[in-house]
Amino acid sequence: MTAAEAIWQFSDDRGQVLSASRWPTRIVAYIQAGATLWDHGLLPLGVFGSYHDGDAPDRAKSGHLPFGEVTYFGAGASFDPGRLLSSGADLVVAVSYKNGQVYGIDPDAAKRLEEQVPVVVLDVGQDRSLDAIRGRFAALAASLGGAEPPVSLDAARERLRTAATDDAPRVLALSAAGGDQVHLARPHSWPDLRALAELGVRLVEPPTGAGANWSTVTWTEARSLAPEVVLADTRANAAPLEAARLGSARVIPWNPELPASSAAHARFFTRTAQALRPH
Repeated sequence: MTAAEAIWQFSDDRGQVLSASRWPTRIVAYIQAGATLWDHGLLPLGVFGSYHDGDAPDRAKSGHLPFGEVTYFGAGASFDPGRLLSSGADLVVAVSYKNGQVYGIDPDAAKRLEEQVPVVVLDVGQDRSLDAIRGRFAALAASLGGAEPPVSLDAARERLRTAATDDAPRVLALSAAGGDQVHLARPHSWPDLRALAELGVRLVEPPTGAGANWSTVTWTEARSLAPEVVLADTRANAAPLEAARLGSARVIPWNPELPASSAAHARFFTRTAQALRPH
C-alpha cells in the first residue's frame, strides 16, 4: 500500500508507520489501552489481558469500559490470535514496557497478528512520563476520530500540589504478595508515582537491592518504613491486602495500569490529594 492509498496512518512508539486503506473501526486493544480509548469516546470491539490476568477481564484495569458490549479475547496462554483475527478486527492496539516488545502476548502470536492486521504499539514503560504516555494515546485516539471530553486535569494537579506540603503524610505504594511478603514499588520506576513526586508527594523509597520495579520484603520490614498513606495495588494478580498489617496507615486503591487519559489521571491525583488531607 502506498502512502497515497492509505486512508489512515499512525506512527507508533517503535517508529513504525501503520496504515490502512479504510478507517479502522473494529479495534482490539490491551485492556489498559481499551479503557483509554473508551475515555476518548471510542468503544473497542474487544480487549485482551496480560500473563497476569485470568479467564475474566481484570476490572481494576478496565476503567469505565462497558464490558457487556466488549469481547474479551483472553490473556496469556488463553489468548488465541486466530480468534481475534476471525473477529474481523482491523486494528490492534498494544502496549510495551521495553524495546517495543508487545506486552502480554507471546512473541509468535504477536508476529502472526502483525502479518495480518496493523498493530500499534505504545510505550508505557518507566522511561516515559505520565504526560508523554497520555499524549501518545490522545494522538492515537485523535487519528481514529476520538476526543476526550474536557477534564480539569490542571485543577486536579493543583489540588494535589496544595495538599502535598512538607509535613503531609508519607506515601508508600505496594502490591501484596500474600503470606508474609509484600512488593514495595520503587517510585522512580513508575510514571504515575514519579508524577506524584513531581507534585510534591513524599514517597517512601523501599530498601535497595534486587528488583528494578519492586523491592520484595516482609510485612514487618514494610511496617518499619512507617508509611502514613498506602497506595495498594488492586489488580487481579495482587493478593488481598489486610489493612491491619500496616498499622494505622490509611489505605487507598492504586492501579499501576491506569487508563492513560486525562479523566483517569485527574481521578488519581484527586484521590491522592484527599488521602493527604487531615481526617
